[in-house]
Amino acid sequence: MTVGIPGETFPGERRVAMTPGAFDKLIKAGMIIMVEHGAGVSAGFPDFEYQAKGATLGSRQEVFAKADVILQVKTLGANPKAGLSDLSLMRPGQLLIGFAEPLTALAECTELARAQVTLLSMELVPRITRAQAMDALSSMATVAGYRAVLAGATASARMFPMLTTAAGTLTPAKVFVLGCGVAGLQAIATAKRLGAVVSAYDVRPAAKEQAESVGAKFIVLDMDAKAAEGSGGYAKAMDEAFYRRQRELMTAILREQDVVITTAAVPGKKAPILITAEMARAMHPGAVIVDMAAERGGNCELTKLGETVEDSGVTILGPANLPSEAAYHSSQMYAKNICTFLLHLAPKGEVVLNFQDEITRETLVTHQGQIVHAKVAELAGPVLVER
Repeated sequence: MTVGIPGETFPGERRVAMTPGAFDKLIKAGMIIMVEHGAGVSAGFPDFEYQAKGATLGSRQEVFAKADVILQVKTLGANPKAGLSDLSLMRPGQLLIGFAEPLTALAECTELARAQVTLLSMELVPRITRAQAMDALSSMATVAGYRAVLAGATASARMFPMLTTAAGTLTPAKVFVLGCGVAGLQAIATAKRLGAVVSAYDVRPAAKEQAESVGAKFIVLDMDAKAAEGSGGYAKAMDEAFYRRQRELMTAILREQDVVITTAAVPGKKAPILITAEMARAMHPGAVIVDMAAERGGNCELTKLGETVEDSGVTILGPANLPSEAAYHSSQMYAKNICTFLLHLAPKGEVVLNFQDEITRETLVTHQGQIVHAKVAELAGPVLVER
């Protein structure tokens, strides 16, 4: 079985789906690894490192033509414009594995189904114990949380640590993290290591212990949040009355902060507005908001994706694709996740789709000309295949 790794074509994407140190077990399982020329260069992995580990190199057309399985960071669903050019290179029965935005990229999922491509989405890896090593969302969230703090520290007019100098004592910056999932916990830990005074909030009561374990003071708001945790440890979308009450209680807290990092996102849905324009403008001049949910519409009403907005003395950052900014290590983590996932599907070197297995069943989006994932199929409707 040949596994193909094409270069990424999403604008600004520097990651690569496979690193030279990650595919030893694939080769031991009898697989052939084929990498597009230059695919790993922007992440810090030159061609000769792949060759030294036993991979062959080829053009993009050759990779798609010869590969039985294509591994990508961003497949067509997550790369709807540039990714369209790959659709004509794919063939019936070919497996495509990567981030696919399946709950929102319904048209792209439909096109892949029509092309008879079997799509498995890394976003849909279930959060169960035996799938932890495949959890690419958590891996990328770890990198994003780290990079978000660095972005906030760079944009802030304050230094994070307390410093005692001949010119006097500098008080530490106050950092507030909204959302204590994987990204939020990494943001807390990073800000703490930089010397900031860190506080955090999450709608899930269970997050209190986790936030405190990495150094944050957990803020408790006077509101009922028992129903805010959904399956798999993700936050659930709540009604507008819940968010309105949350915003009212949070306004006073925001006025005291120097850097606010927001991480609240619900899979397949627009990010909830946690900070209105009025709340942002009530913060002190020089304060910074880093909106990690910018790609989902943003947690701050003033956020603009990929831009830095200044309003009433407050700076709002809407970073896009934070994991790509640390492409070397994020590629290493992703490669480990996707290799483990592929070996789960093909322990003896050939893919066998076991529909009784929870990991396979939950990640499989399209197969044999149809959208087979129940939730995606419900959203997208039936696929009409030309025969």
